[in-house]
Amino acid sequence: MPPSCSGCLSQYTHHHLVVFLLTFFSYVLLHASRKTFSNVKVSISAQWTPSAQNQSAAAFSPGETWEDNHLFADEKQATLFLGALDSIFLFSYAVGLYLSGVIGDRVNLRYVLCFGLCGSAIVEFVFGTLTEWLHIYNVYLYCGLWVLNGLLQSAVWPCVVAVMGNWFGKTGRGFVFGLWSACASVGNILGAFLASSVLKYGYEYAFLVTSVVQFAGGVVVFFGLLTSPKEIGLHFELETGVGAVETDADSHRPLMSDEEEEETYSQQRRSVQTPDEPMEEPPRAIGFLQAFCLPGVLLYSLAYACLKLVNYSFFFWLPFYLSNNYGWKEAQADRLSVWYDVGGIVGGTLQGLISDLMGKRAPVLVFSLAMAMGALVGYSRSPDDKVINAAILAATGFFIGGPSNMISSAISADLGRQDVLRGSQEALATVTGIVDGTGSIGAAVGQYLVSLIESRLGWMSVFYFFIVMTGGSIVFISPLLVKELRDMWRNRQALRHQL
Repeated sequence: MPPSCSGCLSQYTHHHLVVFLLTFFSYVLLHASRKTFSNVKVSISAQWTPSAQNQSAAAFSPGETWEDNHLFADEKQATLFLGALDSIFLFSYAVGLYLSGVIGDRVNLRYVLCFGLCGSAIVEFVFGTLTEWLHIYNVYLYCGLWVLNGLLQSAVWPCVVAVMGNWFGKTGRGFVFGLWSACASVGNILGAFLASSVLKYGYEYAFLVTSVVQFAGGVVVFFGLLTSPKEIGLHFELETGVGAVETDADSHRPLMSDEEEEETYSQQRRSVQTPDEPMEEPPRAIGFLQAFCLPGVLLYSLAYACLKLVNYSFFFWLPFYLSNNYGWKEAQADRLSVWYDVGGIVGGTLQGLISDLMGKRAPVLVFSLAMAMGALVGYSRSPDDKVINAAILAATGFFIGGPSNMISSAISADLGRQDVLRGSQEALATVTGIVDGTGSIGAAVGQYLVSLIESRLGWMSVFYFFIVMTGGSIVFISPLLVKELRDMWRNRQALRHQL
């Protein structure tokens, strides 16, 4: 059996806790500001179309309102453009992830992380607040700002995963990263409540609040984050346990056995450097193509592309769907949508813990995704009842958000610490960027498809599309599942022979 969670936690110091919290809340703030856009889509659509519901109509004469705010003739055209903005953001985000992952392994992670947080906050303020205050409504300006926002935000995730990978080793990684990866869902919840609380004053104030908070968070991270134990003189392998991955011949597997973990940890304790010993040379950064060819990276990247398409469709379109499909008020839809994220938080933590106990990741992922397909069928037929809708929505988030969190955090860290990286350890940010970047490409394509399918075939067809994509994730993970099951069978047979 793997070490108990209490045993895993006992090896951590207050430095680990500070790193955990700073990286956690830096991504919480990023997702809170990102969630704002999805939560105010109804208000933005009304502002961009000539409608009696236009909130700024009182400030202008009818002719001026038509000239200044008439970007689109009707709500359907506005909806398509909102979907296109989501795709533009995710495409630029995906391209940025491929680049920022490589940069993160070569430049101080703290600088890259702070630049992404503060730069994105400024762009979001200009996009959502300044343009409304100055009454600037221009399609090309919105597109340009959202491209820049995607590139800046892409610098954050590879950096925070790399910092966490530097501080937390394989022992209990599924549980620790499962709990930590709730940062995105917590950010969604925080963003939903912030947006809904100030939406009555205008959508521009929702962007103002979240962008200011995000900028402040970037400043705190710049002055408070330690990116590696080496920065305070702690021995790298002792504090993180990554030496276990460097010396294990089968380290391409997601987890390792207890005997290997304990033996390696003992060797680390005997090999701790004294303060008088010379510092070892910093590891070289891995190349992009070399990282892409690492075992498991391609399959998990493709699986995450299908899964992130579904996950981000809920992220971007759920409040809009609830408002338009059930006629609920926008603020009510925003608050109800948080139940999807609540399910994702519980799912990521619990499934990460189970994968630690099993010593394998793929079986947990495949089972959860199979259940997700059933949950999607159930949610597509949810009645017009807020309690029932919230319950099914939480179950859907549990089975979709859980695997999504595992692949983007714990599994990315597993893939970035493989035996083939010996002597070239700096691969965590690059591998994370590849996995998340590929996922974002799938999500980018999906967002425009969602708006297109909904406008022509309706929301039921959108849910059928989600079910197909979830099945696609299972297909890509299946070879890894077969390999892990085969390894489990061989280990059991070897154990029987020993007995």
